[in-house]
Amino acid sequence: MNNFSFSESRMFSILFNGISEGALVVNQNQIIVELNSSAANMFGYDIKELKGKHINTLIPQRHHQAHDKHVKEFVKKDKKRRMGENRKIFGLKKDNNVFPIEAGLNPFKIDGEKFVMTIITDITKRVENEENIISLNESLEKKVQQRTEQLQHSVDELSELNDLFKDEIMRRKQAEARIKTALQKEKELNELKTKFLSLVSHEFKTPLSGILTSATLASKYTKTEQQDKRDKHLNTIKNKVHYLTSILNDFLSIERLESGKVTYKFDYFSLLNLINEVVYNANVTLKTGQKINYPQDLEEVEMYQDRNVVELILSNLLNNAIKYSKEDTTITLKITQNDKFIHFEISDEGIGIPEKDKEHIFERYFRAENALLNQGTGIGLNIIKVHLENLGGNIYFESLENKGSTFFVKLPIKHED
Repeated sequence: MNNFSFSESRMFSILFNGISEGALVVNQNQIIVELNSSAANMFGYDIKELKGKHINTLIPQRHHQAHDKHVKEFVKKDKKRRMGENRKIFGLKKDNNVFPIEAGLNPFKIDGEKFVMTIITDITKRVENEENIISLNESLEKKVQQRTEQLQHSVDELSELNDLFKDEIMRRKQAEARIKTALQKEKELNELKTKFLSLVSHEFKTPLSGILTSATLASKYTKTEQQDKRDKHLNTIKNKVHYLTSILNDFLSIERLESGKVTYKFDYFSLLNLINEVVYNANVTLKTGQKINYPQDLEEVEMYQDRNVVELILSNLLNNAIKYSKEDTTITLKITQNDKFIHFEISDEGIGIPEKDKEHIFERYFRAENALLNQGTGIGLNIIKVHLENLGGNIYFESLENKGSTFFVKLPIKHED
């Protein structure tokens, strides 16, 4: 037993001090009880200088009152979340320099006492990059305006000349249009890069913080009769790792689809076997009281498609239905067919899609307003739509906010080479 306890504590120490981001733990009185070297270095202290100090030591004076209020509300709700949603937060270094930070909060209890683990990232460079991009965009807009005025002036002068110069005027207008298009694309690319970096940072930080918290708690249960509690936190770690793998696969799929490097592997396979496998895997992620209704007497159908892509499409839609539905709800999978096509319907009783967001739901990185608090990258439905179009199929949906959604997928039974 002692050997086990020692190895668990050592594993926590390695995890806690090995990560590059700052990590610290405060008790319910907001006193720092533990931190790693990354956190100490970030604020310009030695570890021993911060242990036992109030968290306000690391927060600018003008934010103390607001921070104290937010922390008390957070501890009371006892739910993990990002700190500073829709507002900027700042840290205070030992030399009194203030700098922007991003923080993820994870509450936990040990022997009945409440603690909060905070994962902190110094986002000074990201903020500087965002400000540079904003400045660059403003500069680009000014260039467009200046070039437009210059070209318009040239057009006005040329228009006073005879018809010999009409071709030159046309060429200048075409050049103006090309310049505007190029500058607009550059602006959109800069904005997309900023959005992508922010998305990746958040979507990786949340599961990493969960993994670290679960590893911390697992190390506290050293007795044999506490195996079920260890298993619970180990399963959490496995699920978070699976989620990270899923994100990476989505990003790789986007890269392949954009570059045209995606290659489909067509072969014959049993639709019945595929459905049973997809539903079995989805059952593992069901919330308490949720269930999946699907046809138990499905007629055997042999498809000629890329099996992995069909599995990805159905798994993604089922997982979305589970994720955006509450406990004790039903997800329904219906399957019909004719001579040439298979039709799938995936219905849920979830949060639905707001009317104003429906036209954007298949756009890359877009997330509906009522889904922002759920984990997600906003690229899954875009990947599905592109794959279906490449395979000769299509997808559409019907949805009512707070009532649920139904996604309709049509796919050829046999792909025509």
